[in-house]
Amino acid sequence: MANHAKEKIVKRQRRARRIKAKILNIKKKTAGKIRLTVFRSNKHIYTQLIDNDSRKTIAAAQDKEIAKKDLESAIKEKKLSSKIAMAYLVGKLIAEKSMKKKIKEIVFDRRGYKYHGRIKALADGAREQGLKF
Repeated sequence: MANHAKEKIVKRQRRARRIKAKILNIKKKTAGKIRLTVFRSNKHIYTQLIDNDSRKTIAAAQDKEIAKKDLESAIKEKKLSSKIAMAYLVGKLIAEKSMKKKIKEIVFDRRGYKYHGRIKALADGAREQGLKF
């Protein structure tokens, strides 16, 4: 692995530790709130709603659940690239699942990924469906 690639991984891990420390240490603000975590690979994007207290997954969504027809319409409507449109639809899907479970407020755990591109699109999709961060 090239030095640049290792450096990127180390930076992301550092950001992830910092974010998680903020989420878990500020008990007053995040007490009783559910955490929305994101995993992004080069091809796919996955999300989970996790209860911080019991450490259990409440709901999950991934891009493999999105219909091709929905993706094509989102690309045309929003004028987004396919990966960003997919992330946007996954955000909407996880928000719908959380609303069914009567969860309206969450804490967004981006796991060290920069709030840009697909991560931002996922958050925008979730907010549009009524989820509050």
